[in-house]
Amino acid sequence: MEWGKNLKTKISNKNAVICIIGLGYVGLPLAIAFSKKFKVVGYDVSQEKINLLKQAISYIEDVKDEEINLESLYPTNDYKELKNCDFIIITVPTPLREDKTPDLTYIRNAGRTVGKILEKGQFVILESTTYPGTTEEVLVPILEKESGLKAIKDFGVAYSPERVDPGNKKYKIENTPKVVGGLTPELTEIASMLYRSIVKKVVKVRDCKTAEAVKMVENIFRNVNIALVNELALIFEKMGIDIWKVIESAKTKPYGFMAFYPGPGVGGHCIPLDPYYLAYRAKQFGIIPRFIETAGEINDYMPIHVVNLAEEGLKKIGKTIRGAKVAILGSAYKKDISDTRESPAIKIIGELVARGAKVKVYDPYVKSLKTKVGEFYSEQTLKEILEWAECVIFV
Repeated sequence: MEWGKNLKTKISNKNAVICIIGLGYVGLPLAIAFSKKFKVVGYDVSQEKINLLKQAISYIEDVKDEEINLESLYPTNDYKELKNCDFIIITVPTPLREDKTPDLTYIRNAGRTVGKILEKGQFVILESTTYPGTTEEVLVPILEKESGLKAIKDFGVAYSPERVDPGNKKYKIENTPKVVGGLTPELTEIASMLYRSIVKKVVKVRDCKTAEAVKMVENIFRNVNIALVNELALIFEKMGIDIWKVIESAKTKPYGFMAFYPGPGVGGHCIPLDPYYLAYRAKQFGIIPRFIETAGEINDYMPIHVVNLAEEGLKKIGKTIRGAKVAILGSAYKKDISDTRESPAIKIIGELVARGAKVKVYDPYVKSLKTKVGEFYSEQTLKEILEWAECVIFV
């Protein structure tokens, strides 16, 4: 595999050209990290994102304007520019459909785009979160069909799950270990060599589906434990026990316990979605993922429970939820970020409106929040919304 040796040489000499497809919460920080060492082509179908980047303006909190170096980062929405790249890394979204089955449309579209320009000696890496088997069974066939080339023989393929935590000040791309699995051990080594140029530690695994499974386990672990503590919160609430004080005391045990905390539901791109990706895949192998799906149901119920609590609170002051003025504080799925993907606030607002409440929102990081019952714009000040409200929900 002569082209493999060529890629290794280019990595060593720092003259490999890297392309990142999808410049969102994962892709843009990755493009910035690579642009400190290599020439990078940043590709996105959004003209708005490309226009901003060409002016060295960031639209993501984790990337500062001054980090955008246009001498080494070339933003474009022309897919033909991908021809000049040695490595093409796909970081597109993987959402759920309404019926909670995986929607791989973005991966398939990215595969077709790459396949049109793919040439012998290029290397494709998928980072999008997805179920085990996607890289080999979905992406590779598309690349081969569109290009007329053969994976392994003509071009490289690997999977490396993204581990980006928006708003995390401590763990960035550079100091978060990177899991890598290729179609063959040699391809794993080439992809690992690339990532080692920007990441302190690379963890090589057997193959693509093992790497895909790692990402599933990481987030299903969190989803299941959050569901457990949410269920305990519901039980202890009825018993008049403060779950927060219970957890604070339980976590004094120096082994065998890890603290998770209850909340209004789970948000972000990974934790609410990954369990359903694996559940879908498990059923294709004849396994009913009861534990995983039950955890999802508990977490999906929490936004409704929040509204139930609001309704009970309003009754105590002689008001009904219909017509009540309810303030939602916090539109994003966690603090200090503008990311509203799968935010519990969206479901809470929908449920409040369905019950006839009047809703206003406040979040200094989020200008507007799109929901199924309309778009809600953040009030200008906290004082303003609190003076208006009869009930306040901290999301």
